[in-house]
Amino acid sequence: MTKTTKTTTQTVRINGARVRLVTSTAGKVTAKAALPLEWQLQAAQVRSLRALPEYGKLFLLAGDQNAAKRGRKAQAEALAAGMTAGEPDLRIYGKGGRLLLIENKVGRATLTDSQRTRHPALSALGHPVVVLRAVSAEEASTQAVALVRSWLSSDSSAIAA
Repeated sequence: MTKTTKTTTQTVRINGARVRLVTSTAGKVTAKAALPLEWQLQAAQVRSLRALPEYGKLFLLAGDQNAAKRGRKAQAEALAAGMTAGEPDLRIYGKGGRLLLIENKVGRATLTDSQRTRHPALSALGHPVVVLRAVSAEEASTQAVALVRSWLSSDSSAIAA
C-alpha cells in the first residue's frame, strides 16, 4: 500500500447514512458518522417550533435557504426577487412587530463573508441575529425551542446576543 503525504477526509453514504472516512498518512481508514447538514438542523428546528402550542398564536416562522445550489436561471430569478446573501436561516415573527433571527451553524463552522456583513447590518437596524451551533438535529431543536420560549417570555431587547 502506498503511503500518502497527508491525512485525507471524505464524506460518503453507506447504507443511506452520511459517513466521514479519514485516511491517515499510514493508510489507515477510520469511519464515523458525519455531522448533519445545516438544512437538517433547520428542518428539525422548524418541526419542533411548529409543534409548540404557541405556534400560530404567539409566533410564526419562515425559513430561508440562500446557500442552496441553483442553476443559472433559478439563481438569476432568486436574486431579482430579492434573495440576499447572508440572510439568517430562520425568522421568528412575534406579536407587536417583534422579530427574532436565527442563524444555524454545524459545530464550529464559521460565518460566510456575506453573513459577517449582513448580520451586523441587521443588528444596526435593531434586528440582532442569534447564532445557534449544534452537532445534531436534536440539539438544534432543543436550542431553538429554548431560545424562542425565552424570547416569547421576555422583552425583545433581551435577545441582543
